[in-house]
Amino acid sequence: MTRRKFTPKFKTKVVLEAFKERHSLAELAQKYEIHPTQISAWKRDFLDGAEQVFESGKKDARSEAEREKDKLLMAIGQLKVENDFLKDALR
Repeated sequence: MTRRKFTPKFKTKVVLEAFKERHSLAELAQKYEIHPTQISAWKRDFLDGAEQVFESGKKDARSEAEREKDKLLMAIGQLKVENDFLKDALR
């Protein structure tokens, strides 16, 4: 039997419904066919990472810029190698 994999969207949906406390963990677990301790673990993970929600805007913008810079530097490096190869081929 293979392990089931849950999307972040699904986990968020379950966790937010658990925070509403309209249903018990057992009821939610039965509804979504998962174990109640899994919901508790997801809630704990959600709360542990909650601070990153407000910091991620700054990090994402900078990290996106850094990724773009790295991509451009790799392209420049590749072009330099090709240019040097062609110069040597013409000699």
